[in-house]
Amino acid sequence: MGLFNIFKKGTDKSDNVELKEEKLEKSLSNTSSKLIIGFNNIIKKGNIDNEAFEELEDLLITSDISINTTLKIVNSLKKEKIKNLNELKALIKDNIYKIININNALVPTNNRPYIVLVVGVNGVGKTTTIAKLTKFFLDNESSVAIAACDTFRAAAIEQLQIWADRLNVHVVKQQHGSDPSAVLYDAINYCKARNVDVLIADTAGRLHTKVNLMNELKKLVNTSKKLIDDAPHEILLVLDATMGQNALNQAYSFKNEIGITGIVLTKLDGSAKGGIVVSIVDELNIPIKFIGLGEKADDLAAFNAETYINNIIK
Repeated sequence: MGLFNIFKKGTDKSDNVELKEEKLEKSLSNTSSKLIIGFNNIIKKGNIDNEAFEELEDLLITSDISINTTLKIVNSLKKEKIKNLNELKALIKDNIYKIININNALVPTNNRPYIVLVVGVNGVGKTTTIAKLTKFFLDNESSVAIAACDTFRAAAIEQLQIWADRLNVHVVKQQHGSDPSAVLYDAINYCKARNVDVLIADTAGRLHTKVNLMNELKKLVNTSKKLIDDAPHEILLVLDATMGQNALNQAYSFKNEIGITGIVLTKLDGSAKGGIVVSIVDELNIPIKFIGLGEKADDLAAFNAETYINNIIK
């Protein structure tokens, strides 16, 4: 297929799409079970009155849908005459779908390499996500290189190299403590010289202060623009779903400082907090582009709004 034919919504040409859908269903099962029980309890009480709507608000908020987004959904429901459980679920699904169904296709370009900066705080699964993204592009018949631009964390380069060896891709790296922008500069030129389709760049997740971290990330953005006008083509923020509203706060920070084109949500199977997807898209207007479904290199799924909503509310 090749890189320049996959700029469309929900693209995933790997051989195990059905398996990924099964893993997504399992990952969202905690959230789904919680919502099903909650909806049933609300309907059993009879009329959908103000008390029922208050219970619904609590249910959505404890599933990690933010207060603002919850109120938006519930206020919409109050305008309807809801008679039974199926109507309640259908209306909630419709409201959530309208929120999350925004364009999450890869940002298109005619330039090579296609530069993906992967950002996020330490501990969210950034390194594993880079391996999964590498596998995703390889499955879509694109050549890939990795830039080890997190030169501040001692183990970061070694961890990337292990994954790269497994996937048979090249890592452009320098010594621990080197200038991250210099690494990215070398990596872009490496890809240009060899006509590599995709360059995925690891970045630091923590420095002495938030200001220092964001300044380093801005330097990487500027370095990529010096060599390719419309780069970086993607700035993907990796978020840990188990962090709930803290993940939303992280997203606000990165968006305001460097701009974000999309979210990769990891560890979705770790809790009943699947509603964080809805809040991120609603409050930040940033699409979820991928969801991590496990620890293996192919445990990454392109986010699909319809599949998500059908798994979270059954």
